[in-house]
Amino acid sequence: MQRTTRISAALLAAALVLTACGGEAGDGPSRTSAASTGPSAAKPAQCVEHRPAPGGCLGAVSIPATTIPGTAIPAARIPGVKAPGIDVDPVETGAVSTEAITQGEVSQEEVCQTKPSAEGKYVSSVYRSSLYRSSLYRSSLYRTSLYRSRTCNDNGECVPEVRVPAVRLPAVRIPAVRVPSASLTSYVAGSGQVFKGEDQIAYNIETDVLFDFGKADVKAAAEADLTKLAASIRNEIPSGAPIKVEGHTDGKGDPASNQALSERRAQAIADWLATKGGIARSRLKATGYGETKPAHPNTGPDGSDDPEGRAKNRRVVISAAR
Repeated sequence: MQRTTRISAALLAAALVLTACGGEAGDGPSRTSAASTGPSAAKPAQCVEHRPAPGGCLGAVSIPATTIPGTAIPAARIPGVKAPGIDVDPVETGAVSTEAITQGEVSQEEVCQTKPSAEGKYVSSVYRSSLYRSSLYRSSLYRTSLYRSRTCNDNGECVPEVRVPAVRLPAVRIPAVRVPSASLTSYVAGSGQVFKGEDQIAYNIETDVLFDFGKADVKAAAEADLTKLAASIRNEIPSGAPIKVEGHTDGKGDPASNQALSERRAQAIADWLATKGGIARSRLKATGYGETKPAHPNTGPDGSDDPEGRAKNRRVVISAAR
């Protein structure tokens, strides 16, 4: 009599490969991919997220949580055989496994410079500290091979040998992720300011200099200032870096109309920079915020109208990483 045992293909070695955000993280979002070819499934991709922020602010940033999933190599068994003249014991080895390993999210909120009450006022610097998510490591797993030797009885009937190969899952490492600190330097408020930080620059221009009231057509008188602005952008911002152009209004009037006006004004400045300022249009992204992000109060402490505050809220902010 002869008894044959087949070994499942699931007992063959499997590997888990994870690629995660690591090292220094810059202003662009870094990517993470995860793939699994073994008996466990990887978590979705993890990326450093830099959220957009208006000029004069350092945007919120976060490093999401990441996980190396737990995994297991199942137990294996070669059954014994009992037949006339043959008595072979089973051969077996237990399962080996490891638990999931997780690092939680780390984040910093948006920080903004104080809002100057009038021209000539000092605006202090702001600082956003660095973020760090430590590395993860899961050691390798190993299940030993099994072997049952060939055995024969006196009649020449034999049970063949059986081998189950060893199974090894390699170690998995996700490198640490670091987002460097950032800051915006202090300045003295004026109708047009330049905010220079360690890794970004922003230009704040009151729209009364650029547009007539309620309009989105660039005034001829603003051409000289815009020409200087374009030259500064070409000098200060790396070639090819994306540039944000943001429009803002005061709080007077209909919010929907203010939103539309801020969008048209942002687009008008982006168009001017592309057509007359020597800046590639593909680098420019125009966004309108309407009255939603005031830089100054629109009213005084007693609730009365504050024309000077409203004038400072009517602005265009141009910003980019450098």
